[in-house]
Amino acid sequence: MKRYNASVPLRIREFRRADFLQLWSIDQECFPPGIAYTRVELAHYMVRRGAFTLVAENPEGRRPQIVAFVAAECDQRGLGHVLTIDVLPAARRTGLGSRLLAEAEARIQAGGCRAIYLETAVDNAAAIAFYERHGYSVMRTLPRYYAGRLNAFLMGKRLPKPLTAEDAEGAEEAK
Repeated sequence: MKRYNASVPLRIREFRRADFLQLWSIDQECFPPGIAYTRVELAHYMVRRGAFTLVAENPEGRRPQIVAFVAAECDQRGLGHVLTIDVLPAARRTGLGSRLLAEAEARIQAGGCRAIYLETAVDNAAAIAFYERHGYSVMRTLPRYYAGRLNAFLMGKRLPKPLTAEDAEGAEEAK
């Protein structure tokens, strides 16, 4: 596969229904069987109440190419959940995963969530290091989480309280 050129600007946008099969294909490429979602699972998670999906695409060329996506949600209890973050191998180590995670966290925070969590396989050292760099820590181990045999780490972090209009007024008055 051709290596992604990090100097090409990427656009992050909302998921469109027509993107689904491409996103499912990316998920299949990014994760092994038993960890990758089935079509039904991915579709279910993407349309749950409070869920959203953002895609990163290279807008150049005749047909923009999706190279990554994140699916996440904010629930009624004030907890955000990163369901999956998928970056094609050729686009990794370009900062794209960090951009997608930051966008998802900002949206989750704006939705009133005060904490965020995710699951990752205990043997996925790259993902664990990535999330730790972004302030996540291991909360506990989930036994046999993937395909009934592979453990996962439940990782999470607290989000700062969203700035309210009153907070902004108070900061302005303090100047």
